[in-house]
Amino acid sequence: MDDGTRIEAAGNSLVQPLSAGILASLVGFASSVPVLVAGLTAAGASPAEAASGLFAICLAVAVLGIGLSVRSRMPVTIAWSTPGAALLVSTGTPTGGYPATVAAFLAAAALIVVAGLWKPFGRAVAAIPMSLANAMLAGILLELCLAPLKAVEAMPLLALPIILVWAVAMRFLRRFAVPISVVVTAIIVVSATTIPPAALAASLPKPILVLPAFDLNAIIGIGLPLFLVTMASQNVTGLAVLNANGYRPAVGPIFTLTGLASIVTGLFGGHTVNLAAITAALCAGPEAGADPARRWIASVACSVTYLLLGFGAAFAAAFIAASPPLLIQAVAGLALLGSLASALSGALNNEADRLPAAIAFVTTASGVSFYGIGSAFWGLAAGGLLMALLRWRPTG
Repeated sequence: MDDGTRIEAAGNSLVQPLSAGILASLVGFASSVPVLVAGLTAAGASPAEAASGLFAICLAVAVLGIGLSVRSRMPVTIAWSTPGAALLVSTGTPTGGYPATVAAFLAAAALIVVAGLWKPFGRAVAAIPMSLANAMLAGILLELCLAPLKAVEAMPLLALPIILVWAVAMRFLRRFAVPISVVVTAIIVVSATTIPPAALAASLPKPILVLPAFDLNAIIGIGLPLFLVTMASQNVTGLAVLNANGYRPAVGPIFTLTGLASIVTGLFGGHTVNLAAITAALCAGPEAGADPARRWIASVACSVTYLLLGFGAAFAAAFIAASPPLLIQAVAGLALLGSLASALSGALNNEADRLPAAIAFVTTASGVSFYGIGSAFWGLAAGGLLMALLRWRPTG
């Protein structure tokens, strides 16, 4: 083989992982940015703070994704917790405002660090029944997944085209269904509603330091569920995707580094970063090339693209904040329907745990709040207590 042939072969071997990584980031970003910005806004962030948080998360995703992938030569793809953002939508703004939310972010990040450094704690978290974790996640997602129907009721002429385009795209371009619906939503918002010129002319994002305000209720009601949702729906799923494709990365360092990075992003208004789940499949699977030893390049490409997209955080946050909230929630709900279906399936799969999982689901979905603590915590607690009672057998 001459030099020209070698160069051509090397170029061809790079095309597939590079294109897979870029595609993964574009799909992941377009699909989940509405959820993330809606979550940060619901938790009390201003548009500028939401833009700062989004940019900080994109930067953390890029740095960690590049570093871990290059060092391990594995497609270790990093993302933000989309279910965690949905949690923020369902819990709303705590009494202490966004500084209290940031304190909850830091608490969740600290728990992730502990899970990475202290193996007994990591094993204890892993021992939480997946049926309960999935039921809590399904309860968190339900309200946002109902938003498309609420949008059709409130503004049918605006919402119906988005849903119809999403449905058609699911049939013919399933992977691009949500990004396409996001584009259609943007077109409808620009053409049918009044968007302030400042939103369309947003400049580069400006990092904003948000000093945390300690609030025990916010830490229990937001921080603890955020930690559990991130571990169960993102980190565990992300590891499963890697394992299914033949990769066995060291778990402890990944949890520790993502937890430390989440502490930094939290101080700048963003929530947790973690292993990617859905987009990880694009970077770790055959779509990223026939040679598994070179698929780490896809994760690097994905990470670099996330960094570039992060520079548009100010525009994304300002545009979404100026758009009709119900319409943004509707497209976010469409993006999360697959996650809801998966969570419900996992929650109800084990017949023995079906009733406790149902209790956890309905309690979380109810939105009840006691002592200032949100329903996600009470859903997990109620389901766990019933499961313990049903499993208890007297001794002696």
